Amino acid sequence: MNMRFPYLPSVAFAALLILAALPARAQSEGASPVKWTDLATAQKAAKKDGKPILIDVYTTWCGPCRMLSANTFGDQQTADYINSHYHPVKFDAEGRDPVVYNGKTYTNPTYDPAMKGSRNGTHDLTMAIAPVNGRVAYPTIVYMNSEGQVLAPVQGYMTPEQIEPILVFFGDGAYTKQEFGEFQKAFTSRRK
Repeated sequence: MNMRFPYLPSVAFAALLILAALPARAQSEGASPVKWTDLATAQKAAKKDGKPILIDVYTTWCGPCRMLSANTFGDQQTADYINSHYHPVKFDAEGRDPVVYNGKTYTNPTYDPAMKGSRNGTHDLTMAIAPVNGRVAYPTIVYMNSEGQVLAPVQGYMTPEQIEPILVFFGDGAYTKQEFGEFQKAFTSRRK
């Protein structure tokens, strides 16, 4: 057989695949440089210091959600900006835990414990903060002002370069002075 690449024994190849996956897996399992908190803590802190809130609305079964966690929130420059300009919250859109938001308790009455880790009922908070044109998709990043009012839910996976202008638009308060399209035309990346 004529091979273009040197032969790798299957055990060595499997070991290489496992090692290559470790950094992304570690980041998606809580090693993220973003300092995530819960919504009640974020709202309390935001009312004190005026910073906006960023909510990563994800599900456990969503591949693009894991990519967002590993590649975008795992990016140190992105994480540093989020940590200094936002109160970041990670929220399982299909989780079972009750969540207090703006003084109201939201639950997931359709949660099925037998479906834990796979598609499950949608949490009522997800429906309150994350729909775009009546539709929910994962991941969705919800941007809120310091009073807990939803400014914009932004759906879909984004790289650090793609999310940067949106983070800066809300994080620097530009949304109070201009529309996003106008802001984006004049935006210059701060990435190094």
